[in-house]
Amino acid sequence: MTYSDITPYVKMLSELSDERNNITPDLYAKHKVNKGLRDLNGKGVVTGLTEISTVIAKEVDEDGNEHPCAGRLYYRGVNVKDLVNGFIQDKRYGFEETAYLLLFSKLPTKAELDEFTKYLASIRSLPESFTRDMILKAPGKDMMNILSRTVLALYAYDENPDDIAIANVLRQCLFLISVFPELAVYAYRGYRHYHLGRSLLIRNPKPHHSTAETILHILRKDGRFTESEARILDLALVIHAEHGGGNNSTFTTHVVTSSGTDTYSAISAALGSLKGPKHGGANIKVMRMFDDMKKHIDVKNHSKVDDYLVRLLEKDAFDKAGLIYGMGHAIYSVSDPRAEILKSCAAQLAAEKGFEDQFALYEYVAETAPKLIAEKRKMYKGVSANVDFYSGLIYQMLGLPYELFTPIFAIARIAGWSAHRIEEIQNEGKIIRPAYIGVRTEQPYVPLDKR
Repeated sequence: MTYSDITPYVKMLSELSDERNNITPDLYAKHKVNKGLRDLNGKGVVTGLTEISTVIAKEVDEDGNEHPCAGRLYYRGVNVKDLVNGFIQDKRYGFEETAYLLLFSKLPTKAELDEFTKYLASIRSLPESFTRDMILKAPGKDMMNILSRTVLALYAYDENPDDIAIANVLRQCLFLISVFPELAVYAYRGYRHYHLGRSLLIRNPKPHHSTAETILHILRKDGRFTESEARILDLALVIHAEHGGGNNSTFTTHVVTSSGTDTYSAISAALGSLKGPKHGGANIKVMRMFDDMKKHIDVKNHSKVDDYLVRLLEKDAFDKAGLIYGMGHAIYSVSDPRAEILKSCAAQLAAEKGFEDQFALYEYVAETAPKLIAEKRKMYKGVSANVDFYSGLIYQMLGLPYELFTPIFAIARIAGWSAHRIEEIQNEGKIIRPAYIGVRTEQPYVPLDKR
């Protein structure tokens, strides 16, 4: 089917749009419906309870009034900044410890962490011929779609795929956590070979490598990386591993899990959600925005940068969406704790890689954009750089291709999704079924020969 084939139908939709699309903003108020599960202030409607993570962006004073505060993020009650400082001070990798904490609700002992890390490495192997048959034989241009497809394909290789007993679901989740780097990187390798005409390289992971080391080893042509590079990527995985039950992909995990379906279907659905540019693809938007900025103006001239940012807000630059990407968050207003962590990492990496000028540009935009947004949008809710603002820059400095930015998010977030899937199975038992109000008036049926 071509576009010309559907043109008559598109024309018909256009002609009927006024008649058919009567869901106007006033109807939401009339029926007391929170569009997008958000109230009039943009705050998410509470739809569940979780012990897995907590996001704090406001504090309540003695009079019961809420006030924005510096953002805080907790994994199982542990402040993420403390978690990060702990493994940085010990000079070790933190993603495996984070996955353990999210899954088992406690910090592991050294012996438990060593055993868990070795176990993940031991199962980091795809089924025989899976890479050839399920990834390379059907290469695609979007790594997230391939990732979702291959997760679904793994269902057929599981001898007990539909059993949702906790032990079996945990087995499946641990396997997915371990092999996500291979699924993502091999998908990219297939894309490069079949769509870009590059040499095909499939490198096996090493059993002693952490998750971050595995990504860099199987991605790079020579398989080499520095310890600093691996540790910064590991930290990025840690802060992307989880962010409350209300984000779109995690909520999707809860919704699909509540239906009683299998693990592969639930995680594939979450991947479909994360793919969206309003969710996991946001850091790519940030990078492309800066690419466009550098293409059209002298970024060393701050007045020209200011003018470009204003034009972004006025829908006169880049994608004309009226947004400065990487600025603002649905929950955080004063600061995003994840962005603060990544900013320090970006500064360190910029000094090592010779990206000081680019990092300085990011710093300037991060300082200037909130003021312009407040002025142009008449916003008095604080706006600050979010996690997506710096993550793309870090991935760029690590030499990671744009095509893998969102899959790397998924490699991290599979830990949080797994914890939420298990929590949903353990604690709910009822299918999640939100209600929609039908607002179309009744109309008579007209026989075909009288229409």
